[in-house]
Amino acid sequence: MARQDSPPTAPGRREFLCSVGALALSGCVPSADLPPGELLGMSSSLGHRLRDGDFPPPGETRRTDVLIVGGGISGLSAAWQLSRAAVDDFIVLDLENEAGGNSRAGQSAVSAYPWGAHYLPLPSSEAEYVSELLRELGVEQGRSAAGKPIYDERYLCGTPQERVYRHGLWQSGLLPHVGLASGERAQQQAFQARMEALKVLRGNDGRRVFAIPMELSSRDPAWRALDRIPFSQWLTAQGFTAPSLHWLANYACRDDYGMAHHETSAWAGLHYFACRNGEAANAAAETVLTAPEGNAWLARGLARRAVDRIVTGALAWRIEESRSHVAVDVLIGAKSVRYEARQVIWAAPVFVLPRVWGAIPQPLKAAAQAGDYAPWLTANLHLSALPEERHGAPLAWDNVLYDSPGLGYIVATHQAIRRHQAGTVLTWYRALHDMTPADGRRRLLETSREQWAGEILGELAQVHPEIRRLTTRLDVFRHGHAMRRPTPGSLWGEMRRRLVDFRSRRIALAHADLSGFSLFEEAQYRGAIAADLVRKALNGR
Repeated sequence: MARQDSPPTAPGRREFLCSVGALALSGCVPSADLPPGELLGMSSSLGHRLRDGDFPPPGETRRTDVLIVGGGISGLSAAWQLSRAAVDDFIVLDLENEAGGNSRAGQSAVSAYPWGAHYLPLPSSEAEYVSELLRELGVEQGRSAAGKPIYDERYLCGTPQERVYRHGLWQSGLLPHVGLASGERAQQQAFQARMEALKVLRGNDGRRVFAIPMELSSRDPAWRALDRIPFSQWLTAQGFTAPSLHWLANYACRDDYGMAHHETSAWAGLHYFACRNGEAANAAAETVLTAPEGNAWLARGLARRAVDRIVTGALAWRIEESRSHVAVDVLIGAKSVRYEARQVIWAAPVFVLPRVWGAIPQPLKAAAQAGDYAPWLTANLHLSALPEERHGAPLAWDNVLYDSPGLGYIVATHQAIRRHQAGTVLTWYRALHDMTPADGRRRLLETSREQWAGEILGELAQVHPEIRRLTTRLDVFRHGHAMRRPTPGSLWGEMRRRLVDFRSRRIALAHADLSGFSLFEEAQYRGAIAADLVRKALNGR
């Protein structure tokens, strides 16, 4: 999402955090004075039943050629790809009451708004499935004489796209630039030039060093060795010591991976900046595709080909593979149903698979359990009016707070800004990167909506003093396992390779976990690839 300066009285990180905590604990934002709202999240209580067992035996049996377990982007992409290949006998199961995973959205009288993923960068040449989907949805509307895509203006993010608040001043772009010493600005320019060079650099096998999907990146061992060190270490070794650059790197890792840059694989950190080189005939290269509901429009576009084949509120709790089929026992409501499928695509997070597949091969089980997941928090604030703009760059779609526990907020009505709507919805994000994932999940479970609301309003009041008066509703959404964490050694090591290379006669894996981090392009790619494997198996090849 994120790029700023400077009264000497502006709070530092320590004071800022203390002031936010004081607001929540001292009663400066008393619960009686908080706006109404709900505490929402993925179905953790239903998912946690897998640990306890105690499921009713199946009362009926249903049959299908392909059963897709998981209705996030990877599962919907598998269904999309099967449908495109004229494979129509499939079912998609999803634990939640609505498919879409991290790309789901909400709706109010004011606007639609995201609960998670909220943008798609312009697809690069390797992201063929993304381009095919955008053409199918009519978002890519043709090509210019120079061969560049022409995109529907409604989905191109309006300007200004981003700004950052630092030392009492809003600044445009992703890097602070006001009031910095010449040496720091020179480092920024050198870093940006290096990233531009990496976007086109190819390894000794002719592939781009950092491609997306990541599996299409160069296999050059000299570059893959970067996976073994932290991103912060690489920056320092390259002479990039400027505080603003380390802030940007840390922000980027928190934003995409839910973790700090000193914990993130250097390969993953560089991939964030160098993997995307998409272009458009009618927009700048850095423009993103977005909508008020975030990426929910993409999830709905994929789901159009599944229509009545999606079963929600369905928890797969046992898998048994035989020579003729795979039996999957599924809790739907209070009853269990057995699905017998010729092929199964596991498109749920891989850490769940060992809990439901008793005969899982041991090497696959170890790989599925090897990674960890970042906990994440999202909040949607419904405002009666836009906050008053002060101090610098005007309101943007993405508004980042420098040196803040949160990642900032996006404006759901930004794409419709010329309609002069009275109200708006701000979607606020925070990665719980400053604690262990287990502690983060524990905090998500134990913290009340009122406490979260007090902290969020306290943080935003540093920038918008009138935020409490304008907020009419504040809903909080918890993601306990938002994305797999790309720690050093996790991307090009043996464990992830086991997930990618796994082959069974009747079970295929499809999830962004196979890439080691969660991005739309990765999830779509894994789903489509698994669908192709299954289609070939159905055809006896």
